[in-house]
Amino acid sequence: MTAPIRILHADDHPVVLDGFASALEQYDIHTVAKAHSVEQALAQYRQEAPDVAILDLRFGSALTGLDAARQLLAEFPKAKIVFLSQFDQDSLIKEAYRLGAHAFITKDCTPQELAQAVRQAHAGQLYFMPAIAERLANLSIRGDHSPQSLLDERELQIFTRMAEGLTNQEIADQLQLSSKTISNTSQTIKDKLGVQRAADITRLALKHGLLSA
Repeated sequence: MTAPIRILHADDHPVVLDGFASALEQYDIHTVAKAHSVEQALAQYRQEAPDVAILDLRFGSALTGLDAARQLLAEFPKAKIVFLSQFDQDSLIKEAYRLGAHAFITKDCTPQELAQAVRQAHAGQLYFMPAIAERLANLSIRGDHSPQSLLDERELQIFTRMAEGLTNQEIADQLQLSSKTISNTSQTIKDKLGVQRAADITRLALKHGLLSA
């Protein structure tokens, strides 16, 4: 008899946590830790060392599930991550897989679909819901013009802060770079994305899930 798969589930809605924890038990998937924030998720992962981490994208805070995934994979490169979220913009889905997630599941999934995603992640395999696979295929055909695709990691960090309304000096202070570097990079970002006005930058960030409305 194989041992149950041990999971950490992070979501800021207790009903979601309890509902999926109960539903997954019938598939020999045992929830060993629950978290309501990115910080709790990281602490619980370090403590429990689960087989798979299920992460939401939004936690009502500055940090997101993508941030949690980045930190987890930096500390634990072999971590198995499944995203379970109601936010399903193409750019978010693509970013989740790019970071190293094994699956992206929408919250209207069945327990069986989530269980299958967890099992395949546990085995080190990617899982794609049929609707997600179709969207990613269409995205690769028609081209991806999102900030996540067009900008490198440092440019994306700066772009997100520009979208939040921070000044060049404030961004420089946060990233410990010179104001001149931020000024030059911000113009490069605008040229790459074809936007100049601050309002357009913010709208673009919202559209691609880099800012919460």
